[in-house]
Amino acid sequence: MKILDCTLRDGGYYNKWDFNFDVVNAYLEAVAAAKIDYVELGLRNFPQEGFLGPFAYTTESLINRLTLPEGPVYGVMIDAKTILSSGMSVEEAVDKLFVEKSESKLSLVRVAAHFHEVEHSEPIVNALKNKGYIVGYNLMQSGGKADDIIADKARQAVDWGCVDALYFADSLGNMDTKEVNRIIKALRTHWKGELGIHTHNNMAKALDNTLAAYESGVTWLDVTVTGMGRGAGNAQTENLLAVLSKTESPYQASPIYDLVVRYFDKMQKEYGWGSNFLYFIGAQNDVHPTYVQNLLSDERYGPDEIVGAIEYLSNAKASSYNGKVLEQALKLNDQIDIEEDGSNELIGRFDNREVLIIGGGESVLKYKNGILGYISEHNPIVLSINVNKNVPVEYVDYYIISHNAKFLAERSKYKDLTKPIILPKHRFNKDELSYLNPEIKVFDYGLRIEEDIYDIADTRCTIPSELTVGYAIAAAFIGNASSIKLVGFDGFEKGDNRQQEMVDLFIKINEFKQKKEILSLTPTSYPVKEGSVYAPFI
Repeated sequence: MKILDCTLRDGGYYNKWDFNFDVVNAYLEAVAAAKIDYVELGLRNFPQEGFLGPFAYTTESLINRLTLPEGPVYGVMIDAKTILSSGMSVEEAVDKLFVEKSESKLSLVRVAAHFHEVEHSEPIVNALKNKGYIVGYNLMQSGGKADDIIADKARQAVDWGCVDALYFADSLGNMDTKEVNRIIKALRTHWKGELGIHTHNNMAKALDNTLAAYESGVTWLDVTVTGMGRGAGNAQTENLLAVLSKTESPYQASPIYDLVVRYFDKMQKEYGWGSNFLYFIGAQNDVHPTYVQNLLSDERYGPDEIVGAIEYLSNAKASSYNGKVLEQALKLNDQIDIEEDGSNELIGRFDNREVLIIGGGESVLKYKNGILGYISEHNPIVLSINVNKNVPVEYVDYYIISHNAKFLAERSKYKDLTKPIILPKHRFNKDELSYLNPEIKVFDYGLRIEEDIYDIADTRCTIPSELTVGYAIAAAFIGNASSIKLVGFDGFEKGDNRQQEMVDLFIKINEFKQKKEILSLTPTSYPVKEGSVYAPFI
């Protein structure tokens, strides 16, 4: 058995590889004291756009500034893509990034490659081997690949004659022990050398899969402290050592336990890695964990948007991360027709009556009786943004939806609705619209998103961001509401990006040339005049 700890490399996906050096020094001392065999210090990269911390590059100058305790073999990882897309020959690119092994404190270099990159990788591993390094080769996203394809990649690695350890990675975190053993068997068709496994914990099986692989002859086992790693993280160093402590193992768990308590528990609370339901669902549907990680770390998106986005990604073959695909999942640009105009059926629809717009804030439940009493007494036109479980359907006149993500997450709630719906049809495909009760009336009012613009026309509105309240207020305007009242627009905590986004929207609405009274009848932190649902009707 050889344990490889790659905390500084895989964990860097959470903090942009910008580790505090006090933590790094404590980590290096702990893994050495624990008798970990290999320590991967980070990635090796050409300059990237934007700020990345030192362990995204792990340069020789950085390594020379570190105090590396004796014991572990130290290494770095490089993506095959880094070399193949460099614009240089493979030999030149490797020479730019790596000195001779005799001139470095590093001994190990691992090359991570997607299956389609294997055919182009031989010059990379040859160049690294010629420099004197131990070479590991990682087959990413191995799960679900056919036996013959896996076996063929192993055959190619054998033919190269310079790979010291051949790894397979559960990049999507959706393997079980049966799949692990299937892949090992396929690799063993040709590969007789040392095998390694790199697991992810999306379905809480990382440690089980690691141990199953070891029982099936895999000798290189990847771990990270507290599982710190991309998405749901990895097999946890401390947990593997805890299991091994029950055997006659040379490894020492106590130094890692101490490291976890002193440093990594706090970091985990701050950054939030680890398995949860969303990672589990993503893994079940072959969604790359970076999508889920980015959705969870962005305060603009609530549970509904996240669930809807994951559902979209599940149908988009999103097993490799692509920022544009994530943007489509949230804004669904690929489903928005060029034609943004709807119909003119909303013009004058509200006939100079008061319109009450219901949002999704907690105040709707808190002031439920007051809100329902207000509706009964004042008889406004009631527009509910999405289906609100706290407002009975008989109190609602129209439902308004504009977010595909929100709608997809709640689509089952719309099947039995009998009230009309206002939506921009061009943002929904036929399958999605089929979730609606075919007997209800749908008012198609168009929607365009354009930064810094709030404008209203007969057949569409233009709003600055993906916020349905902006669309709902536009519908009230074009319907000729006498006044607009709001409930359930509480606001977010100071510093939350969603708060500023809403504030910016209301500023634009307040600047709109067609002035109309807008009053929030429940407490709000937005720049809207406040009233009360309890104020007497005079």
